[in-house]
Amino acid sequence: MNQDIRESLRHELDAMRNAGARRHDLSQHACKRLFFDLGVRPSVTTVRELTQTGSASDIPKDIEAFWTGLRSALRVRVDAGPVPEALQQRAGELLAALYDDAQQHARAALADDKAQIDASVKAVEAQVRDAEIRRGAVEEALQRAEARADAGASHIASLEAELRTLRSQGSDAQAGLREVIARWEKENEALSQRLQQEQSAAAGLRERIDELQTELRHNTEDYAQQIKDAVKEAERRVRPMLVELDSLRGMAATYQSGVREASQKEFDFIQQLSTARNRADRLESQVRTQSDEIDALVRERDAHRVQSGVSAEAGALIASLAAQGRLSAAEIASLGTQVDAHVATPVACPACEEGEPELQRHEDEYELSCPSCERTSGATSSKLAAIEGFLSSARERTS
Repeated sequence: MNQDIRESLRHELDAMRNAGARRHDLSQHACKRLFFDLGVRPSVTTVRELTQTGSASDIPKDIEAFWTGLRSALRVRVDAGPVPEALQQRAGELLAALYDDAQQHARAALADDKAQIDASVKAVEAQVRDAEIRRGAVEEALQRAEARADAGASHIASLEAELRTLRSQGSDAQAGLREVIARWEKENEALSQRLQQEQSAAAGLRERIDELQTELRHNTEDYAQQIKDAVKEAERRVRPMLVELDSLRGMAATYQSGVREASQKEFDFIQQLSTARNRADRLESQVRTQSDEIDALVRERDAHRVQSGVSAEAGALIASLAAQGRLSAAEIASLGTQVDAHVATPVACPACEEGEPELQRHEDEYELSCPSCERTSGATSSKLAAIEGFLSSARERTS
């Protein structure tokens, strides 16, 4: 069956479908056109392809109804007229032969259809197996992708946590660096001021030395000029007056002895000046030492005054309770400086375990800080509060 005939059949069936024909009528018309007009045995595939309707169980029923109607119509036609018995027998044999041939053709067509159907089933099964294999591969790939996604998410979370930790450490390091830079700048300013003072003092000393040297040169020049004048005057009077020459020589000797005495006096003055400066330095060091001793005595007096109100055992007990964090801020504030004499500064920083904490006092405020990790207690009103704040901050960092 060529393409033109197939298209014409499709047009006829489309016209019938638009006219309201049912599936059974479409299938019957397709079977009639195939069998009577084209000489083609109707098959399920061909009828389904032409009608474009019906299921795999409905089309065989329509074809079987076509063959049943065809057989009944042939039987009626043969039995209707007064046909002789011999002709009826021959017609019956012919119909039997036709029926056998039709059955053979039908079996052959059925075998062909079965072979096509089996091939189609095998192809479909192969496609199903391939689809199952692909589905399994896709599921495995999906599982691997999900596992990689979970691993990536956990890795990203760990990286984010590490990034937050590094940012906090960087901010702490920057804060510590800023504090160190500020402290160094203050020390640099103090050293610069001290250097300027030393330079100004050295400049004053150099000016004083220059003045003494100038005075020395002036005195020397004056004495030399006087000697020269005396020599000239002696030479002018030597001839007329020998006695006066002797007197002049005596005067010259007197002038020379005066110059020597002046030089010796100047040297003695410089030595006395150096001795006075050394004595002033010694007195200044003694004043500093006595001032330090007075400060130590004042601190000792304050400590004795404080200790006079609290016993050593009670002070040590309160200091140990504060170091263990068993006293509240209000209790420590109520104690004030009564227990400061019994409180010992920690030898090592409990946070970094390397630095030695330093206690500083600014008027009425105390501050304990570590030079290594730069941990500080902040400004407090007593030594006990400073040590407790420092230890509590170290405990918080350790926890």
